[in-house]
Amino acid sequence: METRNPRRWWILVVLCLSSLVLVVDSMALTVAVPSMTESLGASAQDTQWILDSYVLVFAGLLLTSGSLGDRFGRRKVMLIGLVLFGAASLAATFCTNPGEVIAVRVAMGVGGALIMPSTLSILITVFDAEERGKAMAAWGSVSMLALVGSPVLGGILIDHFSWHSIFFLNVPVVALALVAGVTLMPESKGPWQKPDPLGAVLSAVGMTALIWWIIEIPQHGAFGGRGLVSLVVAVVGLAGFVVWENVTPNPMVPLVLFKHRNFSGGSLSLTLVQIGNGGLLLVLTQYLQFVLGYSPVKAGLAFVPLAVTALMGNAAGAKFTAKYGHRYLILAGMLVMASSFALLTTVTADTGFTVPAVALGLLGLGAGLAMPAAVGALMGTIPEDKAGVGSALNDTIQQAGTALGIAILGSLLSSGFADEMPSGTSDTARHSIGGALVAAHGDAELVGTAREAFTNAMSTTFMVSAVGVVAAAVLAAVVMRDGKGESETEAQEEPTQRELAA
Repeated sequence: METRNPRRWWILVVLCLSSLVLVVDSMALTVAVPSMTESLGASAQDTQWILDSYVLVFAGLLLTSGSLGDRFGRRKVMLIGLVLFGAASLAATFCTNPGEVIAVRVAMGVGGALIMPSTLSILITVFDAEERGKAMAAWGSVSMLALVGSPVLGGILIDHFSWHSIFFLNVPVVALALVAGVTLMPESKGPWQKPDPLGAVLSAVGMTALIWWIIEIPQHGAFGGRGLVSLVVAVVGLAGFVVWENVTPNPMVPLVLFKHRNFSGGSLSLTLVQIGNGGLLLVLTQYLQFVLGYSPVKAGLAFVPLAVTALMGNAAGAKFTAKYGHRYLILAGMLVMASSFALLTTVTADTGFTVPAVALGLLGLGAGLAMPAAVGALMGTIPEDKAGVGSALNDTIQQAGTALGIAILGSLLSSGFADEMPSGTSDTARHSIGGALVAAHGDAELVGTAREAFTNAMSTTFMVSAVGVVAAAVLAAVVMRDGKGESETEAQEEPTQRELAA
């Protein structure tokens, strides 16, 4: 007890603020896109680059930034990331054309990649195993509140100010996190080791190409033209990275972590969950606005049941983990999440909001129980000296899962919608429900047809999500272990601390 940092809960506040700014910026920006596009005169391609440039840089640099934190100090790397993210956000408020916004988003992606792995790695080094569950639940709750609240806040800011206010919102939060980080947070790092520049290059190239390939799937297909080129680069880069990390005496990433059942099971199950969850906001936001006719602010407020029950799940999960272990909590939470997606498959154009509200409540409860437990289980397998790069490895896998989920579910939704529309409908109306409502020019029959087509396609999309989350639950139950009651054979299968630290 006496070894616990007396300022650890204040440190948690700093970590929450640091991750909060990333979630708020990402979600609030989606609300600002129409206003920004009109103000800047941005083309569809410009808008895609504004959104995707951040994701590409962020995902590509996560592993490298995690290893930098372990070598040079996680606090130092996080503070540098905050400075860069805050400075780029401030610069965005002066942007006047799409090229400037894209450049700023690239800088923000670098800053975000430096921040994200450091927050989780600092958390697991500051809190011991007894308190880590509570800290993880609080950290997850803040992210969930930001996820739900930021579209509402973004809509309010857009209504009263300009799209620039979305970026300026980051500045005071970053400033507060910087001051608190400098005054409250201790430094932590792993033992010094030789750098691994080839590993860093291979991971950055491979992950960037993979995310780019996933992003391009809905527009250009998975194996056609430049999509095939991106996939080849991703496979070659990531395969080269795995081979190199296994033969070099000083690997950047300890791939031996995947020999640990809790790390491999937790990472892969979270990836499947992220694939299932990836398109949720995208799909439901369109349902609320185009089918039910909600404003952006009202659509954001509709996700309140998700936030409330997620907080309840987090609070309950922190208590149940100690009693029942991670594995059963993850299984129960993921099955509740799957039931939520199953309920969403029943939604029609005439359903209204009651059924989605119940489903969102179930989803929040399940996620609140399962997600912190899964992250806590896999992070508990990582030695403190590898906390940064271990955290980054988890973040990277989930980031790929989220991107894949958005691509798969978005593609299913758009193709399903086109198939459901009558054969004589114009290309504009068949492209998306937004295009159909514009093309309808008040034609009630076409509007009704479009809404029916969208909800039918949405049901198929959520069925895929339900299957993905059930698969994640089964994987977690079969692969993961709680530590207590483990047989000697299972324990011997786990990598030793010496292997993990090597």
